Amino acid sequence: MWFPRRLAAVIVSSVLAVSAVPGAARAATPVTVWHWNAAGNTLNHGSTGNGMVRAAVGSIVARGATLVSFNELCASQYQALVTGLREAGWPADGGNFARFVATYPAQTGGPCGGGEYGNALFSKQPLGAAERITLPDDGKTEKRKMLCAPLQSRPGLRFCVTHTTYVDAYRAAQLDAVLTRLEAYHAAGDTVVVAGDFNLPPDAARLNGYYSPTVNTPNNGGNTGRYHELDDADAGNCPGYGELTVSTPDGKGPCGSGTKLDMIFARADRISGAYAADSLAPATTCTGNPGGLCSDHRVLVGTVTLS
Repeated sequence: MWFPRRLAAVIVSSVLAVSAVPGAARAATPVTVWHWNAAGNTLNHGSTGNGMVRAAVGSIVARGATLVSFNELCASQYQALVTGLREAGWPADGGNFARFVATYPAQTGGPCGGGEYGNALFSKQPLGAAERITLPDDGKTEKRKMLCAPLQSRPGLRFCVTHTTYVDAYRAAQLDAVLTRLEAYHAAGDTVVVAGDFNLPPDAARLNGYYSPTVNTPNNGGNTGRYHELDDADAGNCPGYGELTVSTPDGKGPCGSGTKLDMIFARADRISGAYAADSLAPATTCTGNPGGLCSDHRVLVGTVTLS
């Protein structure tokens, strides 16, 4: 299991937000988002029995997560997570709570022992139909994707996961494509949360179009966007930037506390009250890995109430 580096949990009450439309009301929705780049191939080599899946299930349940996402997950590990979460009694509907998108096709000599590899999302409440969006091609065999699905009971609340490229020449195109899709959902009346490894730190200029100007700090300035990253308001951990999400502190970032690549974004005008996030110290219970390390990324857990 993971242990938090700090205790920053926010208890968010479930309240009713009155719609501007007379006679109509919409319930504000408190969610706990749990995200992890699991290094399913690079560190765990497609294994479903080395402890990575077990550690993930334990953390998801222990943290009371309601929305869960993964990057770098082998299809076999995705199926093992479906089984593990179902056996743990986590989903309200054991037959409709998980979605997967392959970013690397099944092929001999490929990752995951030749199986599919990609991103996944899970929801404690049943999910609606998923959308699988291909991002602009970066010339690599892996085709970067964005996976989104609404909650069945709240179709206007949509959860997305993405993993954008590390190829610098294509970063802007992929980030723009993700943001364009988020704004299209918003224009259609949806409330969206997106989690993922963005392969850039919060203070990167290419993310200025995401972060709201209200986030501008010495650690993350020049922002012009409409979103909050759920770890951008922590006064005690590099304000505007947040905690590291790499597994080992590397002394980088504006505060020297370590690199942050994993993020959870929600649109500022849909956030009700306080929000917060915490990166969790990595599990070291994965057999066969150096030091038992389960991933080169930490889990990121965020809490927010969305209207």
